[in-house]
Amino acid sequence: MASSVETRVRSRPRPMARAKSLRRSVETLLAHADVKIGGERPCDIQVHDERLYARVLAEGALGLGESYMDGWWDCERLDEFFHRVVAADNLQKPSRAYEVGKRHYDIGNDLYERMLDTRLIYSSGYWKEATTLEEAQEAKLDLVCRKLELEPGMRVLDIGCGWGGTARFAAERYGVEVVGITVSEEQARYAHDLCRGLPVEIRLHDYRDVAEPFDRVLSLGTFEHVGYKNYVRYLKLVRDSLKQDGLFLLHTIGGNRSVTRANAWTERYIFPNSMLPSVKQIAAAIEGIFVLEDWHNFGADYDRTLMCWYRNFEDGWPELEDRYGERFYRMWKYFLLSSAGAFRARSTQLWQIVLAPRGVPGEYSSVR
Repeated sequence: MASSVETRVRSRPRPMARAKSLRRSVETLLAHADVKIGGERPCDIQVHDERLYARVLAEGALGLGESYMDGWWDCERLDEFFHRVVAADNLQKPSRAYEVGKRHYDIGNDLYERMLDTRLIYSSGYWKEATTLEEAQEAKLDLVCRKLELEPGMRVLDIGCGWGGTARFAAERYGVEVVGITVSEEQARYAHDLCRGLPVEIRLHDYRDVAEPFDRVLSLGTFEHVGYKNYVRYLKLVRDSLKQDGLFLLHTIGGNRSVTRANAWTERYIFPNSMLPSVKQIAAAIEGIFVLEDWHNFGADYDRTLMCWYRNFEDGWPELEDRYGERFYRMWKYFLLSSAGAFRARSTQLWQIVLAPRGVPGEYSSVR
């Protein structure tokens, strides 16, 4: 009996041996992405706490993100780290609709005023001919308006209107009337002030609360918060809000694979109750509700947009530091640069989809 117990004790891995084994496991995973632990390149990671390996192997994306926030590891170029890792392929109910507004968009307008362009457009710019973030965002807004074939006097619904920049642009440049809806109290207040004096009405509404006709509907960066179980209902509600000769522009981030929720870190810290739709999920939801007129992918532009946001965030941090603190800084930096890396690796896309209730008579002329 004693011999048997002794054998079992000797067979248990010692703490130091286990730690080395865990490190080797992580090193092997990172090697597939050409990333080294303790390497000298900007994409390599520097580990400050050896507990990192067990945490990442046990918790995946959540452990990786939280350990970065806790200061357990660093990387000079997080965007390049994630570009490599993602490219290597390693790693809702109505009652909850307002949660993302409270936990993300209501953080504070001061943060977004320093990070975004002057219109506070919180979606990718269009860089085809632009050289600055300001130009890219204006080009994107104009692209949206041209795809929708806006004309003076049209009534437009802006689902997820943000801080009102899109509604104001459409009203000023194209002479349309806009109803903008948002689930963020901070955004609603800001947008109301921004659009004062224009034919723009801002409402603190969920998309399910709209029941009136519009000539055009646009949705920039809202579909990511709808949830796959609600796609069909969302599209039916949009169609019910559209006149029969209307157009709907759906602008959404998308993924290459069908999923049913975001990764655990993003879900907990950035966008609660969110997920990225796939081509398959969107196409299935469209069927029998809309005619697909145009599908435009310019996901690579989001990488450039996010890097501009990150530089603005870094430049503005001295004015934000006292209010938000170091842990928030590391969280937000991780969010922006990991997202840029994912778009750079082309595992994440940005789509603009034009839909019509019955199809455009003759044909729809695609706009680029």
